[in-house]
Amino acid sequence: MTHREPARGRAQRKQDVLEHLEKDTDAWVSTASADGVPTLVPLSFVWDRETLLMATRRTNPTAVNVTPTGQARIALGTTRDVVLIEATAELIEGADLPAGSGEAFAAKLGWDLRGRSAWVYLRFTPYAVRAWREENELAGRELMTDGRWLE
Repeated sequence: MTHREPARGRAQRKQDVLEHLEKDTDAWVSTASADGVPTLVPLSFVWDRETLLMATRRTNPTAVNVTPTGQARIALGTTRDVVLIEATAELIEGADLPAGSGEAFAAKLGWDLRGRSAWVYLRFTPYAVRAWREENELAGRELMTDGRWLE
């Protein structure tokens, strides 16, 4: 297979991932129920330099799944520009959300869910991040392990 672009180094991949996190609006979020039933949904997000903040109805499977397992996988980009994030997840009531986080969410996404009891926020803290474009970037795709960016 011929590659159009040379493989990016770790520093460039990290920069590209951070750009996705800052500029992208939506991500695919995967969770599983306590008995292992998977759920995959698109959710809008805001990146605050350490966590992804999303929201969903409290009765949706994603919110329900976060409570017992505390784990999620998140995907950004396309199949030719993959960012996979493994994260711990926590459910946050709108009243408990820091004001700055709620304002950032509303400003970026154009809707404010604070005070709407049917909705909850989900905060995802990455502990592993992998990124690649083509087969030539599979080696070295790990950018974060144990919650720390690799140098």
